[in-house]
Amino acid sequence: MDQYSYNPDYLMKNGQPWFPVMGEIHYSRVPKASWKQEIRKMLAGGVEVVSVYVFWLHHEEVEGQFDFTGDRDLRGFLEAAKECGAKIWLRIGPWCHGEARNGGFPDWLLTKGLDLRSNDPEYLKLVERLYARIYEQARGLFLKDGGPIIGVQIENEYGHVGGYGGEKGEEHMRTLRKMAEDMGFIVPFYSATGWGGAVTGGCIPVMGGYCDAPWDERITEIEPSGNYVFTTERNDHAIGSDHGINDSLTFDQTKFPYLTAELGGGLQYTRHRRTVPTGQDIGAMTLAKLGSGVNLLGYYMYHGGTNPEGKLSTLQESKATGYPNDLPELCYDFQGPIGEYGEISDKFREIKLYAMFVKDFGSEFCKMKTFLPESNPRTPTDLTSLRTSVRRNGESGYLFVGNYQRHYRMADHPGEVITVDTGTGEVTFPAMDIHDGDYGFYPFNMKIGDATLICADATPLCILQREEPVYVFYADHEPTFRFDHEMQGAAIHVISRADALNAFKLKDKDGLDVLAFTGGVIYQEKKGYVLAGQKEVEARFYPEDADIFAEYKGVLSGTVIARELEEKTLRDAAGEEKPFHLYQLDITYPASDYEDAFLKIDYSGDEADLFLNGKKVADWFYTGNTWSVGLKKFGFPESVTLAIEPLRKDAFVYLEIQPQYTENVACSLDKIRVTIEQVSHIL
Repeated sequence: MDQYSYNPDYLMKNGQPWFPVMGEIHYSRVPKASWKQEIRKMLAGGVEVVSVYVFWLHHEEVEGQFDFTGDRDLRGFLEAAKECGAKIWLRIGPWCHGEARNGGFPDWLLTKGLDLRSNDPEYLKLVERLYARIYEQARGLFLKDGGPIIGVQIENEYGHVGGYGGEKGEEHMRTLRKMAEDMGFIVPFYSATGWGGAVTGGCIPVMGGYCDAPWDERITEIEPSGNYVFTTERNDHAIGSDHGINDSLTFDQTKFPYLTAELGGGLQYTRHRRTVPTGQDIGAMTLAKLGSGVNLLGYYMYHGGTNPEGKLSTLQESKATGYPNDLPELCYDFQGPIGEYGEISDKFREIKLYAMFVKDFGSEFCKMKTFLPESNPRTPTDLTSLRTSVRRNGESGYLFVGNYQRHYRMADHPGEVITVDTGTGEVTFPAMDIHDGDYGFYPFNMKIGDATLICADATPLCILQREEPVYVFYADHEPTFRFDHEMQGAAIHVISRADALNAFKLKDKDGLDVLAFTGGVIYQEKKGYVLAGQKEVEARFYPEDADIFAEYKGVLSGTVIARELEEKTLRDAAGEEKPFHLYQLDITYPASDYEDAFLKIDYSGDEADLFLNGKKVADWFYTGNTWSVGLKKFGFPESVTLAIEPLRKDAFVYLEIQPQYTENVACSLDKIRVTIEQVSHIL
């Protein structure tokens, strides 16, 4: 059995420094039939640890009636994770947030007049009952039992978003942890969110950072994000700013490693603020965190989902329930690495670059301290100075360069010559042309084979274990590698950044590492690898003569015919009547076998809803991006109804991408099609 621990600098696995990637998925927001497939996709993206909220509301919406069936089957999810080889960080609340109704508290709890999120004895009795039911689901699946659960998070944002600060808050957090431990939640790691003045009760503080703030009350462009600056400050002032801003930390950060649990893998849009993150937004933010000393990359969300159907009400966060934001009734896509229906995005590929790196280089990287040059700007409003950082241990390490600021132009730095202080000397890198939007990291004094790579202006991706190890780097120019002498005992292979984004590391029939390049996704099952994609399902390999076989499939297509219906009035979730433009969509599918079909909808308007047999099954707030709906989940229907709500130009909403307005109103179906996903097997 693996052994896990930590010191003030990093996590450890079997006594060695360990740098995992963690990604959040909510089982109750994903169909049970898809759990294993979706976990395997996450693992393919480099995730080792799956973090997951247990929403009280999803399991005890009616007091005393616990529901762990269907998509709410927590034990089934934990067993699926174990079968897939994922580790679990279980976030047991009792308050979670997660854009759920009441932050995940059931409505009935709010009516009891208790001092919630406190040591009120009556409240603690109810929490103890909840923990007991969660433990029943998790029993026998903790690490000590040979199971996947290695971590437990207590509460969320406690003392920042609700709850108590100071000693009263610390005591409550200690009480919750002791309750969990006494119940049987015995794990190597207990964590608590640490930003914004939150109290942690002695748990490991985990931090966060988002590239924008869709909860911000403003409908204007916001100030430059501090998450693109190299800094030793761990706090993100913007998280939870809709509940209040607190830039303090309640823990001694010299005693705990710098871990993240909520780096934004994307952003969940709100009714009033429709932010659209890109892969570069997430990639550049990740680079800034690595250069600032992070030793665990934890993404929220990594996999989007759909709110389950409530018994008494809808289950999303809304202003009607006293929260600052209105969210879609159903959609919790989060615009993340893996979307609501399991589609891979550009964020998945960006994150995978770093995940592949830390998988092979992370043990040494963990031990490298962060050093910020005097020239490095400390504030995100400095858009002129070059942002750099160094992480090193002894003489070896990495130079980080970040010249990216979401929605702001950074100054170009042509022919930039950067000299790094190694601690015992200096290394000068080749001149670099650093343009607005560029970001990357580069090694110095790295041991490869029997030689030392003094420096290179290319980025390491992974190591292929073959007859002799192959160090794979990526760059979009002809890179320079400076060695102390001619290298033997290893090889270097350079690929483009585009190929690195599409790269997956596999084993061939002889057990040797190969790289597969595909525009789809490759994940592992018991009998081998599966290649899934919506375009031509194929892959190429390095080395080209690798002993591997892939079954290729051509493109399949479906069709959809949209027929506009007479405009009608529909009721929204609050019971208000609203005008919608309605369309009947008739869908045909290919005769050949396929994995899924995705209805792609481009429209101008505000909210759009999809109905099947008169029941609302999907929704979306206009962002300017294509709305994609997976049809497998709904049994591949032949006909659905689409409703589009008009959007007025003067509506109180921030839009990064504006629709087409006619007489100050946007409401049109602009483009619609069906794409088919297929799978192939790689042997």
